[in-house]
Amino acid sequence: MADPLSRRSFTILSSGLVVGSAAGSASAGEGPDAATVPHPAEAPFERDYPAPGFKPSWKKPQLNRLMVQDFVIYAHSELSMVRSLLEKQPSLLNATMDWGAGDWESGLGGASHMGRRDIVELLLDRGARIDIFCAAMMGRLDAVKSFLTLEPRLIDARGPHGFSLHFHAQVGGKEAENVLDYLQSIKKIDLPPNPFLKKPADSKQAAK
Repeated sequence: MADPLSRRSFTILSSGLVVGSAAGSASAGEGPDAATVPHPAEAPFERDYPAPGFKPSWKKPQLNRLMVQDFVIYAHSELSMVRSLLEKQPSLLNATMDWGAGDWESGLGGASHMGRRDIVELLLDRGARIDIFCAAMMGRLDAVKSFLTLEPRLIDARGPHGFSLHFHAQVGGKEAENVLDYLQSIKKIDLPPNPFLKKPADSKQAAK
């Protein structure tokens, strides 16, 4: 039976992205199909409550949204591009992208649910803000226990794209088995095969 989805294509689908949308956004206005490429759109909004008394000064420009988008996408799978973009713009480290309807994701979030320890380690090395999902994937049982002691309801928390805490521990593989066992002891759930888990063949190719 053929593998229905590659790790990379599943990432794009799970993120609610259209293949090629990043490239299309970068070249908006070029080519016959440019008008059909989807772009992020801010939801309409009007205050129906008093405006806050504090007025932001906006002295510094925001990070470019296309650059943030690209960084978060690359953080799912491409270590060299993550390193390159961080060299270009260090502020991308904790930048987050809203894929729609409040589905916020940082580079660390993407690398964590893909089980990319190498990318996670680079980001943490640079000072990325670790969260419970990252700790679960990395097999940091001490940190996961501390988070859940502080707030037990985090057992039901959802990360980017709705991936559960158990999912993140599952994608961590052998190094995170202790975390998955601990989570299952608190709340046992059925876990289908994880599409992002590295197969033995992947490890052999990486060693070449």
